[in-house]
Amino acid sequence: MKTLRILLFFILTQSVIAQTVITNEPNTVKNQFKKLYKNSNNYQIYKVVKKNAFLSLQKNILDSIKIIKEDAVSKQLKINQQQKSITSLQTKIDTLNSNLSVSIDKEDAFSFIGIPLNKGTYNTILWSIIGILLIGLAFFIYRFNNSNSVTKEIKNLLTDVELELEQYKRNSIDKEQKLRRQLQDVVNKQRGVN
Repeated sequence: MKTLRILLFFILTQSVIAQTVITNEPNTVKNQFKKLYKNSNNYQIYKVVKKNAFLSLQKNILDSIKIIKEDAVSKQLKINQQQKSITSLQTKIDTLNSNLSVSIDKEDAFSFIGIPLNKGTYNTILWSIIGILLIGLAFFIYRFNNSNSVTKEIKNLLTDVELELEQYKRNSIDKEQKLRRQLQDVVNKQRGVN
């Protein structure tokens, strides 16, 4: 008898535990259909569903669909807001990229004699001008040194010629003085003879 009581107690506790486990299952549509099918009566090859259970299931399904639709509408609104935000941010990014390109172009370029140039072209032109001026300077220094040496040579020749001219003038003056003396001597002799 005692064993029967323990066995009966054990069976009852198992059914209560099983019911607790079943009631702890989530109330999903799938579980509701299973419960409806399980609680339905059999008639030949058909399952007979209680009207209240069917209406309760229908109400639950319609509520679930309504919640899903509301959730979908809410999520669609969030998606639309995020899409607008993405579009706005993309516009800002495009504007910033455009401004950045303009700033980089302005940094890399400037106006030289009214002509917009980038720094590379400006450096090439500047160094070309400097190179041409240095070549011109070297050419003019060479020409100056060449002309200077020619000028010095000509000055030396001129000095020599001037010295020769001075010497010639002295010699001419000496000859002229000798000739005058001789002429005077001849004139004096002629006077003395007459």
